[in-house]
Amino acid sequence: MTLDKLQIGQSGIITAVGGAGALRNRLLDMGLIPKTKVTLRKVAPLGDPIEILIRGYVLTIRKDEAKEIAVELCDKNHMQ
Repeated sequence: MTLDKLQIGQSGIITAVGGAGALRNRLLDMGLIPKTKVTLRKVAPLGDPIEILIRGYVLTIRKDEAKEIAVELCDKNHMQ
């Protein structure tokens, strides 16, 4: 599943970061790296962008970017 498919309040563990060149590097620079827990906090009224909680800070990304990030669902008790 990809990050854009999470529901509000759901958490997942990043398993892979796709994209090419500058996009992939930008995502990695923002802390979106494998084995990192992310939680979907909000979705804009028209569905784009989305707000995620990662590494203790809030990050807003476009859905097109979120589609490049593979995640595995985790339960609420999963440690970061």
